[in-house]
Amino acid sequence: MRVPSLTLAVASAALLASTLPDSGLRGRTEPVGWRERDVRAADLLARVRHCDQISRGRYRSDEGRPADIPVCGARGAVFWKADMDIDCDGRPGARCNRRADPSFVAATAFQQSDRRFPSAERLPYIVVPGVSRIWNHGDHGVRGGSVAAVVYRKRVRYAVVGDVGPRNLIGEASYATAKALGIPTDPRGGGAPSGVTYIVFKNSQAAPIEDHDAAVRLGRRLARKFAQGGR
Repeated sequence: MRVPSLTLAVASAALLASTLPDSGLRGRTEPVGWRERDVRAADLLARVRHCDQISRGRYRSDEGRPADIPVCGARGAVFWKADMDIDCDGRPGARCNRRADPSFVAATAFQQSDRRFPSAERLPYIVVPGVSRIWNHGDHGVRGGSVAAVVYRKRVRYAVVGDVGPRNLIGEASYATAKALGIPTDPRGGGAPSGVTYIVFKNSQAAPIEDHDAAVRLGRRLARKFAQGGR
């Protein structure tokens, strides 16, 4: 069960911002993502078969579940293997809003270059846990706009770090990320119960954060290097 990812305090600002022109995703109704298959899922998964744990503790996939998910380190990346809950937070739309998602918050931890919040329907992003004694993502080169390869079954899709979630939970991504991976997108009952691998490339940056094409280009290049054992 997903809990609100971040910022009830800034939700009112997000609603005001939603009246501004959509300069970051002009004319685009669905995420770009279908040219991303040059790196095989099997090649990436082979590189994350073993975990060198870098988190001090472990995370839960959902409230009430065992805390058994570590964050692992590899050359040039951090990764974790978890479920996928659907994050619909950000700029409201036809599919992500308070009617569709009772936990909806009209804000995310990071803003676009136009100071608006991203649309979870349109921007593939993942959620990292809030900073805690378990793990501080910033200490490992992970921040807003960092590029991630998300692997599910035989699919590889690229996303950015776009939101921050609860400090004790891990395994969440935007509506658009789930859609690109063929995962059910309903924020109330969708997602994947397991089998999702999140690989975040250290010190990477898609600029601006809303430019998914830039994330794909950089992600493909970094994923090739990572799969080959370098960075």
